[in-house]
Amino acid sequence: MKLPLLILTLAAALTTALAAKADPIRIESGLVEGLKTGRLHSFRGVPFAAPPVGPMRWKAPAPVNAWNSVRDAKTHAPACLQKGVSMPGEDVPSMSENCLYLNVWTPSASPVARLPVLVWIHGGGFTNGNASMPLYSGEKLAERGIVVVTVAYRLGAFGFLSHPELSGEDPLRTSGNYGLLDQIAALKWVQKNISAFGGDPGRVTIAGQSAGATSVSILMASPLSNGLFAGAIGQSGGFFEPVQLAPRYLLANAERDGVAFANSLGALSIAQLRAVPSDAIASANAGVISHPVIEPKVLPRTPFDVFAAREQHPVPLLVGVNADEARSLTDMSSVTSARFRDDVTRAFGPLPPELLDAYGHSSDEQAQQARADFETDLRFGWNMWAWARLHAARESNKVFSYRFERRPPFPSDSIYRSWRAGHFVELWYMFGHLDQQRWNWSRADVELSSRMIGYWTNFVKTGDPNGHGLPLWPLHRDA
Repeated sequence: MKLPLLILTLAAALTTALAAKADPIRIESGLVEGLKTGRLHSFRGVPFAAPPVGPMRWKAPAPVNAWNSVRDAKTHAPACLQKGVSMPGEDVPSMSENCLYLNVWTPSASPVARLPVLVWIHGGGFTNGNASMPLYSGEKLAERGIVVVTVAYRLGAFGFLSHPELSGEDPLRTSGNYGLLDQIAALKWVQKNISAFGGDPGRVTIAGQSAGATSVSILMASPLSNGLFAGAIGQSGGFFEPVQLAPRYLLANAERDGVAFANSLGALSIAQLRAVPSDAIASANAGVISHPVIEPKVLPRTPFDVFAAREQHPVPLLVGVNADEARSLTDMSSVTSARFRDDVTRAFGPLPPELLDAYGHSSDEQAQQARADFETDLRFGWNMWAWARLHAARESNKVFSYRFERRPPFPSDSIYRSWRAGHFVELWYMFGHLDQQRWNWSRADVELSSRMIGYWTNFVKTGDPNGHGLPLWPLHRDA
């Protein structure tokens, strides 16, 4: 039935038409002027740190310089430099190395409102993504009585390069994780400024999907984020695999990879690398430098070790996985029963035979499903289950887990046709943006989206997704 889509589309068009300037509000660095649409205020492209350019490339984010005039906050800032996009079908955004900005949606720009706050960290494998992607627009969530903030952070080599010279510049002899330091800087900015937007700095929930969820798991384990948030949501991503299986996460190995990357650009020193044009670095990276590092400042121990020791931040947690994560990330059409083991070993390295035996198959069709199940479990299922299990081991920690199984009505001729309930899919429902795709949404889709918005915003408000008119969501319990 197409009626719900028609209603959503007309509502979106009416909202856009009614947007007007909002009264400026004062934050720590100066006045900002956003937009007001009905009762909803939005502020786009608000800087939370100084531009990380020139000598500040590969440095911790510095405070914003104050301004004297009213700053225009009605348009989005450029995305951080990257190659490609984080999600198929996404438009390529405008980009810049000067990209440490955030966006705010609020139902009340009054300091006395004291509304709960959701801070969204985008995904994209730490190499792509955009805080201003239309899918992350926060108005549908804000309409339920919360403040929504979406934050940018440095990506790829700009955000995660380790190098012996960079480590030598740091008092703790460490480097890398600049993108995570950006996220922490954004959370500190929220603590200082969100009350001006009607938010309560004591009720901040961090949330993210994919690499954004991995970031949330790291922030829950990082000593630098203590006291910066009161709740956490992780969707389809986490950092709980044993580091023994991924030695690239260790600082010494990351520094070695950083030297090789610099040399590939003809830079024999960090001074020379800082002089390389930003576009050249973005083009050369292509996923080479693309992951956080276990290092003394941001992440001294793996999240698994921190959670196993029950030393993570003890905040309420909502965490989950999609049923067909791998379907939107890997082309299953070329998978065959005969090549199944060889292809998996080529993609993921040697694995115990007993592990692969659990994904049995006797035909190419069964092998394709087995490969999809294997990748979903390996890349996402384990992380989300381990995260929930470890956090719930302390009885005082409230944990709510989910498995998203809804398959959107993808057209047969679209790039999404084989995704099923794949990676990314829950975002259309959770952000309430079914209207962004002209698909044959049903009343069940619209109802699911409304329920997810209700659950998510309830969790932000109280640390519990349950509320009036919603089916009971029980606490996570391992079988």
